Amino acid sequence: MWLVGFSAVYAIKGLSCSRDWPGDLDARFVVLGVAALCVLVQLLVLLAVWYAPSASRFVQTTALALAATALGVAIWTLMPVLSASGCR
Repeated sequence: MWLVGFSAVYAIKGLSCSRDWPGDLDARFVVLGVAALCVLVQLLVLLAVWYAPSASRFVQTTALALAATALGVAIWTLMPVLSASGCR
């Protein structure tokens, strides 16, 4: 999920600098919306793992650790989107 969100955000960021981007569509809001959606999906995955029953305590703990790490990584790697200026 993280890779899909990361790729989508930076693809839209790159597309917004092209000549083909609609002039009446503000790219900042689109990029921020996709970034927020990415973080929300990662949070939902974390909550799903948290509440999902597991037969193995080890599997549950590992899945929680990975989901929490993915959420942190999603937030960390999408931070530049918030601070980066527009094109050129």
